[in-house]
Formats: sequence, C-alpha cells, structure tokens
Amino acid sequence: MAYILPSEFAKKMVDAGESKIFMSTRDTLIRAFMAGAILSLAAAFAITITVQTGSPLLGAVLFPVGFCMLYLLGFDLLTGVFVLTPLALIDRRPGVTVGGVLKNWGLVFIGNFAGALTVAFMMAYVMTYGFTSDPGEVGKKIASVGEARTVGYAAHGLAGWFTIFFRGMLCNWMVSTGVVGAMISTHVSGKVIAMWMPIMLFFYMTFEHSVVNMFLFPSGLIMGGEFSFMDYLVWNEIPTVLGNLIGGLTFTGLTLYSTHVRTAPARVLG
Repeated sequence: MAYILPSEFAKKMVDAGESKIFMSTRDTLIRAFMAGAILSLAAAFAITITVQTGSPLLGAVLFPVGFCMLYLLGFDLLTGVFVLTPLALIDRRPGVTVGGVLKNWGLVFIGNFAGALTVAFMMAYVMTYGFTSDPGEVGKKIASVGEARTVGYAAHGLAGWFTIFFRGMLCNWMVSTGVVGAMISTHVSGKVIAMWMPIMLFFYMTFEHSVVNMFLFPSGLIMGGEFSFMDYLVWNEIPTVLGNLIGGLTFTGLTLYSTHVRTAPARVLG
C-alpha cells in the first residue's frame, strides 16, 4: 500500500500546514464548510445506526466513512489545522506568522460551524417533516446527548469542565493521528485504513470533538433539548476546542516533528 516513512510524512505535515496558512480566504472557507457538513452527516449516520441496531460499536465502526471522505476530497477540519499549521511556524517557514496561523484557525472554525449548522437544520427539518411532528427516536437521542454533555458536565462544576477538556485532548490525539494517516500512503486503501482506526476509537470512547459537537448541540437545541446555547458554549464547545488544540498539537504534531524532522543527534557509543 506504498507506505511512506515517518521521516517523509512528518515533512509533509509541515508542508501541508504552510500551504493552509497561505490558502485564500475563499478556498479555506469552502473547504472548511464542506468538512463540517460531511462530518455532521457522518455523525447523524452513526447515531442512526446506534439507535436502530442498539449497537454503539457498530455506529463507531461506520462513523469514519465521513472522515475518510472529507480528507480524501481535501477538505479541512479545525482539529486538523490545530496540528498542522503551528508546525510551519515552529519550522520557521518564510512568511508564516502567528497572525497567519490564528487567521487560518478562525476561518476554519467559521466554515466548519457553518457547515455543521446547515446540516443540523436540514436533518432536523427532515426528522420532523418541516417541524410539524415529533423528531423520532434518532432526534430524541441527539437531544439527549446535548443535555448529558452540557448540563450533565455542569452538575460536576470545575471537575466536569476539566473532564470535557481532557476528553477533548484524547479526542484530537486520535483524530490528528487520523489526519496524519492520510499522509502515510499513496494509495486510497492505505489512507483509508490508517484514518479509520483512530477515528473509530475516538467515536466509540465518546471523546469530545469540537466539529462533531457543532452539529450535535445545535441539533439538540432545535429538537427540544433541555439546555441553552450558553450551556453548549461554556460546558462543551470552549473546553473541547482548547482540549482539541492542546491534545492534538502535543501528542501528535510536536512528537512527530521533534523526533522525525528535528531529530536529536545520534548517540556515540564508546
């Protein structure tokens, strides 16, 4: 499956981060919008499978189809650019600045959120026949997820906030490993296998992914979840975004960069 060595794909990570920083605003927003929309459809797909079969494992096994689709099409998730763009700054690529990195993050966040919100509205409309009927079991499940993972955390106070934060860290450790997985092969089959494994793990373990949550929680609010938009921001999205940033950059980006791009001198045996 044309495996690429870590020393080679680690440099591709830096190149990818640099290219995203210099990408036009239009292209960045379009790619982020489509990534958010496709991942949201995959989340709705996985929840539907879980509800209809009673098997969360089967939902987790099939959820990565959306992640694989969006990365094969060259779209961008916030969790991915959190890891890739800082590497171009650390590598001192010409013209790369802190402002450029932050601008990229902001544009991708806006695009992802717009795509997720679009799908949230469309799915809610479909499930309720234009908001004229009960949302059904899948809609109720989405609403209950929103409640459990906002006010459910709030009930534990600061400990609940940090629980979300650590779940966000663990999530993007796996998701960013999936992003890197798209670079370790030149064949579609190899890319898909490498992406599939860590994404399945994060979804089954119910770690917190900022872009998936951009779909789940607005959907839950639309379909009658007993929580507020501020609950969503304070008790989920903000700690999740921070956890995604720190977890992905620390456990994936910096570890691969430090040991495969900025390799330490070899030991001298004597």
